[in-house]
Order: sequence, then C-alpha cells, then structure tokens
Amino acid sequence: MFYPEPTAITGLGCISAAGLDLDTALVNMFAGKRNPQPPTKFTTEHQVASLVLELSDELKLPLDEEEEIYSRTCQLALVAAQQALTDAGWDSESLRGKRVGVCLGTTVGCALNCDDFYRTYKDEGDDVPDMGIMSRFLRSNPAAVVAQQLKLDGPVQTVVNACSSGTDAIGIGAGWLRAGACDIVIAGGTDELLRLTYSGFSSLMITAPEPCKPFDVNRKGLNLGEGAGVVILESAELSKAKQKRGYLRGYGSACDAYHLTAPHPEGTGLKRAIFEALAAAQLNATDIAFINAHGTGTPDNDRVESRVMKAVFPGKPFGSTKGFTGHTLGAAGGIEAVFTIACLQRGEIPASIGFSTADPECPAEPVKVNTAISGSNALSESLAFGGNNAVLIFAKGEC
Repeated sequence: MFYPEPTAITGLGCISAAGLDLDTALVNMFAGKRNPQPPTKFTTEHQVASLVLELSDELKLPLDEEEEIYSRTCQLALVAAQQALTDAGWDSESLRGKRVGVCLGTTVGCALNCDDFYRTYKDEGDDVPDMGIMSRFLRSNPAAVVAQQLKLDGPVQTVVNACSSGTDAIGIGAGWLRAGACDIVIAGGTDELLRLTYSGFSSLMITAPEPCKPFDVNRKGLNLGEGAGVVILESAELSKAKQKRGYLRGYGSACDAYHLTAPHPEGTGLKRAIFEALAAAQLNATDIAFINAHGTGTPDNDRVESRVMKAVFPGKPFGSTKGFTGHTLGAAGGIEAVFTIACLQRGEIPASIGFSTADPECPAEPVKVNTAISGSNALSESLAFGGNNAVLIFAKGEC
C-alpha cells in the first residue's frame, strides 16, 4: 500500500528506565548511563536473579495507585499520552469536538496478571478472594482507559501482538487518519514489569544476570523493562500550520510463522516487512539514514537481525536502545519510535550500549560510539514471538 502523503507527527511522549520523559532519556542515553538491577517490586524463587530496568521511584502516576482502579500498564500509557499531547500543543479543552482515536499496543496489559487472587484462592480453598483485583483487570484496557480519562470519543483499539504491538499500533493508527476516520490519533505502546512475565522469560532461559549486550559475542540474553511511548498523529488539515516532530512515511507487517519464540534464521518475515514499509514510503534501502534495531541481546534475535542489516542495509549505522530501557515488550515499538524520531531531529544516534566485541555469526555490527547521521529517513523495527515482524519508516520534521 502506498502512502499518498506522509502522516504528520506533532507530539512525542516517552517514559522508560532511561528517563521519565524524552529529554531526560536522551541525555542519559547519549551519556551512556543505565542502571539495571534485580527487581525490587516483586520476588521470585529463581536461583539466579536476572537484571531488569525498572522505572524510577520518582514517577508520579496520574491516578491514585493505592485505590488500584486501573493497572500500572494503563497508568503508564496515560502519562506518555499526556506528555505527547502537551508536546503537540493540545489540552482537554482544545481536543473537544475533534475526532480523536486511541490505538495502543501491549503485552503485559492483556495478561490476567492477578497472582495474588489465584494464590489466595488456592490457599484458602472455598473462600472467595477479594474480587477487586479481578475488577481492576476487567477495567484495564489501556486504549479504553486513555480514551475515558481524556474524554475522547473516536475509535479505540488495543493491539496485542507480542513485542511488535506498539509498532503495529502506530501503523494502524496512521491508517485511521488516511481513511478519514480521525483528525488525531494517540498511538504507541505500554507495559509494566510483572512477576508473571519475569518468571516466564526466565523459564525460557533468555534473560541475563548482567547488563544486556545486544549483538555482542558475549551476550547472555535480555533485561526486561517497563514504560510507554506515544506519538500524536494528525491529519494534514489540522497539522498544516504546525511544526512537525516528524512524519510517518511507511509501515510494514509480516509473519514468518517459523517458530513460537524464535525468528526465521534468514529473517524472511523481517525482510518482507521492511520491503513492504519501503514500498509504502516509496523509498529505497539506500534512502534510510539509520536503523533502530529490535536488538534484544538474545542469541537468535541478534543473529537474524544482523544478517538482515548486512543483506538489506549494508554499511548503514544501526543500534539498539534496549540496553537503556530494557525490553519493554508491547511498549518497545512505541518507545523506540519516539527515540527514532528524536534522533532524526538531533542528527545523531547513541552508542549501542553493551556492545564491544563482534560475534562472527553477526555480519553487521552496531555503532560503538555516539554517531552523527545524515539523511532524512530512519527505520524502526520490532520482532515478536509467533514470527511477527513490524517496521515503521519515519522522516525528519521541521522543528
């Protein structure tokens, strides 16, 4: 599908372990700062503690967390959405009368993350546990919560497509604008860090007891993280008099259906998604200035991505920001989209932290130092369980 014209991006919002807002995250990433550590918000019985990147305790959630009205995943989405709307110059009053859609991706947010409920039910037999936990889960559709809290009445969709969810949500949201269904779309991804996902990824033996090292020969796996990343997409009519953070030029999505948790060894699905996005943007691979790779630090993922970089984008600079944020699952595509747009504006990408020694099985190497880039287009990609792959191509804005 060709994009008749690029979709304007007027606002960015991002909350992650790299920083509680975009500006702070950029400062920390370009300074090479990160702080992975064992989880503090829950405990498990795993003998080896994998490191994670939790949000700072300085985080102030917009709703009363003690009342547990909504999940933390929803609250993070609301923080990032409010940041992005402010960045775009919108507030609750100016949004009135506009057709505003919300499309958010998540992984953890769709899980029945009610450990305490199940544990109490098991321990107390016939006694029914407090149903408040279940009520909170049933209320906690991230896109619906954002729409409700901001009093929006446009289309609402939560995308659950594993680790490509946030990327897919932005691509779908742009489709709403092109179809004329919305004036504005709040799009991105959100996920919290939970015992359930921590234990699940530990059982797959793909988490690392040390800071992750994407693409490095000594990589031992990923560090989980949490956060949310949101972009504000606007119609050509609304955005024509505004400065733009950037533009969405193309979106591609493909599934190689090779394995439940591993990508196809030759990256067939990823290549298909890349070429679909390039076709939508009416660009060639040589037009891409840099690539924000999925870069989890797991053996299979990094090997496949490196081979695709070598085959499709030989010599192009690329890197992973997951060493700063952790793998935020459904939020990753949203957070990394924000970083990609911001780095295009800045004309520089941060060093791919953790990488020092090349892997002979990875024919392309990420950047080792902060690297100046030239060009107007960049690509952000997400690889997910189930063989899902999603790609976004962004163009530089005017501000």
